[in-house]
Amino acid sequence: MAAAHSESRRIGEVIRRARVLQGRSQKDVAASLGYHQSKVSRLESGRGTDNMGVLRAVAAELGIPAREVGLAVAREASTADPGTGEMQRRTFIAASMAVSTAALTASPDPLGGESPAGDSSDARLGLVRALLPGTSPEGTGARLDANCLRLRVGAARRLFHLCDYAGLEQVLPGLIADLRQASGGTAGSADLSGLLATAYQTLTSLLLKRNDQGNAWLAVGRAMTEAERCGDPVVLASSVRVQAHVLARAQHPTQAVGLVRLTAERLTGSYDRRSPQYLAALGLLLLRGVTSAGSGGGRGAARELLTEAKEVARYVALDRPDAWASFSPSNVALHEVSALVAFGDADRALRAARPLMRRPLPVPERRAALWIDMARAYGQQGRLADGYQALRIAETCAAQDVRRPAVRELVAGMVARDRRRTLPELHRFSRRLGVTA
Repeated sequence: MAAAHSESRRIGEVIRRARVLQGRSQKDVAASLGYHQSKVSRLESGRGTDNMGVLRAVAAELGIPAREVGLAVAREASTADPGTGEMQRRTFIAASMAVSTAALTASPDPLGGESPAGDSSDARLGLVRALLPGTSPEGTGARLDANCLRLRVGAARRLFHLCDYAGLEQVLPGLIADLRQASGGTAGSADLSGLLATAYQTLTSLLLKRNDQGNAWLAVGRAMTEAERCGDPVVLASSVRVQAHVLARAQHPTQAVGLVRLTAERLTGSYDRRSPQYLAALGLLLLRGVTSAGSGGGRGAARELLTEAKEVARYVALDRPDAWASFSPSNVALHEVSALVAFGDADRALRAARPLMRRPLPVPERRAALWIDMARAYGQQGRLADGYQALRIAETCAAQDVRRPAVRELVAGMVARDRRRTLPELHRFSRRLGVTA
C-alpha cells in the first residue's frame, strides 16, 4: 500500500508542476472544467487519484500525457509484455484485498458487543470487492438490459428504506457486478452510469449505517465518478448528498454544508416546472445540509437550508418505500426534529415531534428515525424510561436500524447513566443488542 501512496503523490506532483508552469491557479483549472477548486487541490496532494474521470479531465486540460498520470501504463505494458500489466493489476488488487480483509476481520465491534443482526464477514467482503478497481464480484447471470437493471436498483433502494440491511448486503455486490458488466466495465451509456451511481450511493449509505467510513469514502468516490459520466443533475445531486453525509460523519460538517450549498445554488428555482425526481433529489440534498449543519453547530445554516427544503416540499411529495427517493413535507419535519435534538433543544424537538406521531409515515426508516430522535431528546432531559420506550417503538418500526452502531452507542450511554439499575428492562434490552456499557 506504501507503493500506491507513493504513486498517488507522484501523480499529484506531475499535475502541480504542469499547472504552475502554465501560470494557472487551482481555481482557474477547476473552473474551466466545472469543478470546485478542492478537486484539483486533492489531486495535487495525492488524494482522489482513483477518480479516473476527474484525473483524465485535469490531465487533458493541462496537456499532460495520459501515461504520466498512470492512465495508459497498463496498455503500454501489454505492448511490451502482455503479462506485465495484468500482473501489476493483480498485485495491486491482491494488496488492496488483503488490507480490506484484515480490517474487516480484525476490527473489534465499536461497542464490544455482538455484530448487528445479519452482519457477516462474507457479505461485507462482497461489498468491498464491489469497490475495488479492475475487479468485481461474479455477476448473477440475470438479464442485463437497462429496464431489468433499473427495476433491480429500485428494489435495492426499497430494501434500504425498509431497513433490511442484511438483505441489501446480499444483493448489492451482484447488482453492481451486473451493472459494471452491462456498461462494459468502463464508461457505458449515460443511463447505465446513472444506475451504477445510484447503486454506489446506496452502498455508501449502507456502509455508513454499518459505521464503515473508510469504505464509504471509496463508495462515494465511485458514485461521483459515475454521476459525472451520467451528466444527469438528479443523479449528481444525489451523489453530492451522499458525499456530504460522508464528510459530516468524518467530522467535516462545515465542508459538507459548503458542498451542499454550492450544488443547491445551481439547482434551486423554477420549482413549478421541475420533475418530481428533480425536486426530490434537491430536497434531500438540502436536508442533508440541515443534518450536517446540526452536527457542526451551525444553527443559521440549518435554519436557512430547512427553509429552502420546506419551499421545495410545497411542490413534491414522494413518501413511499418504493419511491425513487423519499422526500415530502413529513420528511422535512422529521429533519427539523433531528436538528433541534442536535442543538440540544429537547423541549422544542419533542413538541415538533408530536404532530408526526399522529401522521402516517410509510417509510420504516423514517418512522424509526423519529422515535430514535425522540429517545435522544428524552435522554437530554434525563427521562431514561421514556427514552427506552421510544427505542422499543423504533425497534418495532425497523429492528435492524436499532442495531446499527450509532443507536447502540445511544443505548450504551443510557445504561451507563442508570447507575442504580432502576430500569432492568433497559439493561435487558442493551444485552439483547449486544451492547456493553
